Amino acid sequence: MASCTDFPFPALIFCLLLVRPSQASEVDPDYNPDYTPPSSPPKTQHPFSGKRCDYSSCREGQVACNVLADSTGCLCPGFTLQNVAPEAPSLMSVSWNGSDVVALWCAPNSYVTGYTVTVRQTLTGKEDRLTLGQDKRSGVLGHIDHVSEVCVVAVNDAGQSPETASCLPYEPRDSSLPLKAGLIGGALGLLMLVLLGVLLWRRQRQRKQQSGISMQDAEEGPR
Repeated sequence: MASCTDFPFPALIFCLLLVRPSQASEVDPDYNPDYTPPSSPPKTQHPFSGKRCDYSSCREGQVACNVLADSTGCLCPGFTLQNVAPEAPSLMSVSWNGSDVVALWCAPNSYVTGYTVTVRQTLTGKEDRLTLGQDKRSGVLGHIDHVSEVCVVAVNDAGQSPETASCLPYEPRDSSLPLKAGLIGGALGLLMLVLLGVLLWRRQRQRKQQSGISMQDAEEGPR
């Protein structure tokens, strides 16, 4: 077999191109063998303080206890995990505050993302729902005109607490009571005026009768 040197010059060039490596190794121009990627700063670990967190399950608008524990190292009560449906909250009262019906409750020892308050009319079964955030401990329910059952449930990504585990009945105030009291008071006042008028009339009549008798006796006196 003839070598590349046995061919004429143009063929020699072609032969050299054939025996040249088909692909040269490529080098990234931005490559720096001394480059070291930056390491992320270590997460700050707060030492365990052993003290209970400044947390009340009935206080509204406060930071969640697990957030306090992570930031200060304080101790939270035993909370259920995030992948477990929450326990039922404690519904403390449902009352009229002068302008609206307000429900008050305390949070359960569970991971909670929100609350749902349900007002269910006893006779018709009609329901109205109010959804609130996890930091809420009260709900303004407006005017409730019928006897109803008020329930509150805790909610998280795993589910919700039992619907009937935290409920209280509510009986609306009778708005006609002030009117009835006013009518009764007015009737009693009118009756007293009538009785007083009758007594005055009878007394005046008795005086006239006595005056007439006296005049008659004077006329029939000794002659």
